[in-house]
Amino acid sequence: MNCSAAILCNGLFPKEPYPLYLLEQAQRTVCCDGALQSYLAHFGEKRLPDAVVGDMDSLPEALQERFSSRVVRVEEQDYNDLVKAMRHVLDHFPEVTEIHILGATGLREDHTVGNLGLLMEFPRLLPLGGRQVDMVSDYGTAFAVTDSCELHVGQGRRVSLFSADNSLRITSEGLHWPTDDVVFDAWWKATLNRADTDVIRLTFSHPSSALVILD
Repeated sequence: MNCSAAILCNGLFPKEPYPLYLLEQAQRTVCCDGALQSYLAHFGEKRLPDAVVGDMDSLPEALQERFSSRVVRVEEQDYNDLVKAMRHVLDHFPEVTEIHILGATGLREDHTVGNLGLLMEFPRLLPLGGRQVDMVSDYGTAFAVTDSCELHVGQGRRVSLFSADNSLRITSEGLHWPTDDVVFDAWWKATLNRADTDVIRLTFSHPSSALVILD
């Protein structure tokens, strides 16, 4: 049986039905630091998050005191609040099978780029244990893949691929512009593609990590 968790970051709070549905239907919810403020603006206090995780640099002290039973302060600065929240979910909610990260983009470009980069690194950094992890905004869905796969995306869907591994080659089937000769030495190399079939196939030259972003 699926059990979902939502991690709400302190970026642009979602407005579209799908990301709001993921937030509202999640069995477990964790806010990153100051994201508690936008969470409370949406839900009020009728449904509080399970935890508020971070270094608390963006959450007013009054709210830290008011919700002290749910605040988990993590002072270390080697990783950002999203990584800290992910670790909290993995450590405290073993029943969770899928994790949806919301509010991770928008408002600040540096946080947007950093969070998308971390999403690609999570399979290497964290013991995900086969859990599905994605990052959903009002504009698209992003997730990491680590080896050859079939993706049911729907014909006409816009698809972009990214990788930090310039030795990786990805042979594609079903994309309008094949990625077979792409060298992943710049971010733009495999972006702005689209699916010509409902199912696309990506064949990796070796296990690695790539980020897929769908509209």
